[in-house]
Amino acid sequence: MSDLPKRIWINEEGPREGFQIEPEPIALHRKVELIEALAETGLKQIDCVSFVNPKRVPGMADADQLAAAIHKKPGVRYTGLWLNQQGLERAYQSQLDIIGAIRVTASETFSLKNTNKDIARTLDEQRAWLKSYAERNVPVEWGYVMTAFGCNYEGYMPVPQVVRMVGEVLDLAGEADVQLKGVYLADTVGWANPLMMERTLGAVRDQWPDLALGLHLHDTRGTGLANVHAALKMGVAKFDSSCAGLGGCPFAGHRGAAGNICTEDLVFMCEEMGIETGVDLERLIEVAHLAEDVFARQLPGKVMRGGSLARYKAL
Repeated sequence: MSDLPKRIWINEEGPREGFQIEPEPIALHRKVELIEALAETGLKQIDCVSFVNPKRVPGMADADQLAAAIHKKPGVRYTGLWLNQQGLERAYQSQLDIIGAIRVTASETFSLKNTNKDIARTLDEQRAWLKSYAERNVPVEWGYVMTAFGCNYEGYMPVPQVVRMVGEVLDLAGEADVQLKGVYLADTVGWANPLMMERTLGAVRDQWPDLALGLHLHDTRGTGLANVHAALKMGVAKFDSSCAGLGGCPFAGHRGAAGNICTEDLVFMCEEMGIETGVDLERLIEVAHLAEDVFARQLPGKVMRGGSLARYKAL
């Protein structure tokens, strides 16, 4: 266990997570409005779209148009996600910031459901992507291990399997002569609890003590911020989150799959603990309410309703 980090870095995933799972279409200009508002909160990276098959994910049918329509704020990175070579080629043609990554899945079944590829074929595909990144001088920054804590098809993920997949990511990076910033572990469908977090992070740290770790956490069963707290105590300082708790995974095998941990809730908790985020919480709360208007329904964020403590502290 280490001291709490003095500052965390947040990758905002609300637009991509939210747009991809919404059953009803959202007007392009409203999507743009939400992304541009998020860029004014101090967030430095916003995941905007998934370049995926619109027949499988109708909410991303306008991904190319959305990527082109955003008025981009200097100093903010606007990113997207792809799951296959066709999606990567679309990303290259977009006006987004293309940041390469190595993406694998600990669950064989989820991998097949999500990308129609087993783990072995996924590793081969990652090699092809790494070659493509090198040819286009695309930076490769992080590795990702999805379903690192559990899967609705296979149950709790054995820690040795997670360690094995982190090793696969690092081996792929080594083959391609790529120096990763670190590896994210993703609780893709919300199975993690704080004890599991400590055990899994600890096992990875035991194997690679100097490897920086990040977390992509879903709040399906309400343990998201508890998992963040456990990770903070172990020195983790990189988190994906979603404004107002937007999103969920379309291929989770569970209709209750929730979005990422809520960004404003994460910011509130960390700032109250003395951990800097670089995000304007009051402005972010306003954007969370905007998100409710854009999606035309109540969203699960807590701080957007309870508010910050700023006005009470000023008394």
